[in-house]
Amino acid sequence: QSAAEYVKSRLPEVLKQHLQDYERDKENSVLSYQSILEQQILSIDREMLEKLTVSYDEAGTTCLIALLSDKELTVANVGDSRGVLCDKDGNAIPLSHDHKPYQLKERKRIKRAGGFISFNGSWRVQGILAMSRSLGDYPLKNLNVVIPDPDILSFDLDKLQPEFMILASDGLWDAFSNEEAVRFIKERLDEPHFGAKSIVLQSFYRGCPDNITVMVVKFRNSSKAEEQ
Repeated sequence: QSAAEYVKSRLPEVLKQHLQDYERDKENSVLSYQSILEQQILSIDREMLEKLTVSYDEAGTTCLIALLSDKELTVANVGDSRGVLCDKDGNAIPLSHDHKPYQLKERKRIKRAGGFISFNGSWRVQGILAMSRSLGDYPLKNLNVVIPDPDILSFDLDKLQPEFMILASDGLWDAFSNEEAVRFIKERLDEPHFGAKSIVLQSFYRGCPDNITVMVVKFRNSSKAEEQ
């Protein structure tokens, strides 16, 4: 919890400042939304490691950021929280890819670093952590078997014409597939929180014991409605 609270209190503030600076001189800047997100996520992780190592706090957290600018959506992900978008046809479009130890790319990287993965209810790095990338988790960072590097994807909203997106921790995805979650929310967009509370409760009823945190973002009706 301490790691999640640190990121929640620091990262939005830092990102806001750097993004505002970028917007003011966008045409002359060598930066981009992707590079700013990457730089600041890595910087926050370094800060966390300095502070948490001193107090021997082994806390860690995932990080999922969705940045909307004009008609572009940029999504940065570290860990196994996940973003999914519902397009104009009701299709579930993945906005991120989970960082799990059993994935070939992650497994090879962990092995090269001298680490291992083992199965204890789920695949875990060094038999401990059920994800291969995170912020914090200083003992595993010191071994270089867990890294903070985000994957960053960009999406053209003019092409997708999205209806809504779901940003959620792994507790939701343990209980729902991407397609199931999109169908569930699509039927409940008229509820408060656009159905986020309902899907959290349903995940709990399905027996998920993990953290279940969900945000649903409903997009304004796209070009056709705006023209009208």
